[in-house]
Amino acid sequence: MKSREFQVLINKLQLEIRDTGDRHAFFVHEGRKVIKTKISHGHCELPDYWYRKQLLVNERQLAGLIGCTLSRSDYVEILKTKGRI
Repeated sequence: MKSREFQVLINKLQLEIRDTGDRHAFFVHEGRKVIKTKISHGHCELPDYWYRKQLLVNERQLAGLIGCTLSRSDYVEILKTKGRI
């Protein structure tokens, strides 16, 4: 996944960012950190399955989040069905 695509996820899901050695992003729902993911500051791109696993979505859902067919509220529903919220 490219940095630009990750930035789309940050904006769409309203992820909270913390920069340390890596860039950590947290999905917060009702004041609780539910999901944590990260992207390296380096020039390498991490594979999509890395983000799918961390965000608890499948390939189609990740493409929907990046491609603007799924919203933040849709993502909340996905997490509810998986028992994370």
